[in-house]
Amino acid sequence: MSAASATVTTASPAATRAVAARLAEAARPGDVVLLVGGLGAGKTTFAQGFAAALGVKGPVTSPTFTLVRQYPCRLGQLLHADVYRLEHLAEVEDLGLGELVEEDGVALVEWGDAAAPVLGAVACTVRITRPGDAGTSGGTAAGPAAGPPADIDIDTDTDPRTGARTEPRTVTVEGERRYVEAVA
Repeated sequence: MSAASATVTTASPAATRAVAARLAEAARPGDVVLLVGGLGAGKTTFAQGFAAALGVKGPVTSPTFTLVRQYPCRLGQLLHADVYRLEHLAEVEDLGLGELVEEDGVALVEWGDAAAPVLGAVACTVRITRPGDAGTSGGTAAGPAAGPPADIDIDTDTDPRTGARTEPRTVTVEGERRYVEAVA
């Protein structure tokens, strides 16, 4: 059976967070959600909306250098991982994300497409693209070398001169029907 999918376009970081919040309502303890997209695509913005809908208090930031951040939430805990800097699947496997969420929580894994083979069952994959993006992280756990223009703030996806969002985003959700129906 093929996975279901739905695609929406967001015009602002707030709209991306709102889509993520709808997706979070479908989350169950034990779920692993992969976030896929290039540098600056909006993976952390999406994670912020998902976390807020699960009741996470305080800021949610990219775990690029810490690899995994844990937040208490209504499902137990939210694990927010970023495997961009990991070069080998064995390093991803050593994080034990699947085991950490089996009974008490949900995991969001940025750059998760490269790590999928060692993550176990994945409830859904969220692909976030900008106009002209290929839609993947480049196929390795280390991710691509290219990034957004130097003058764009990749944490807020805004032009620092104007405060405006740089481009719309296409968010495609693939996987278990409950997730797809949440954003359709």
